[in-house]
Amino acid sequence: MGRTFTKAVAAAALASLVLPAAAFAQRDPAYAAARSAGQVGEKMDGYLGYVSTPSPALRAVVEDINIKRKAVYADKAKANSATVEEYALTSGCLLIAQTKPGEKYQAPDGSWQTRTSAPPLRDARCP
Repeated sequence: MGRTFTKAVAAAALASLVLPAAAFAQRDPAYAAARSAGQVGEKMDGYLGYVSTPSPALRAVVEDINIKRKAVYADKAKANSATVEEYALTSGCLLIAQTKPGEKYQAPDGSWQTRTSAPPLRDARCP
């Protein structure tokens, strides 16, 4: 992925994904509670992941959010002549960057980290 392309996708991702992601959290108290409890976190691939074994109800909420994210990624990728995977990775970079202290995120090595006041560990491909 070229840097210019990545920056263009990042800008589009930021504009189109961040607000919907925040809206999902506000609409579903179970998701917000699980996120603040460290049960779910942002993954490098742009989707939510499970830090611990989820309940069936939490699994349903997270799967619904991930389905909605994939639909956004597909639409935006097509509009930006990108693949869904490229768009999702760039979105994952942005969502991880926006985590707040105490929230979980996936580091480039695949491990789950708890965000501190320091910048999160991010993939070298991130813009």
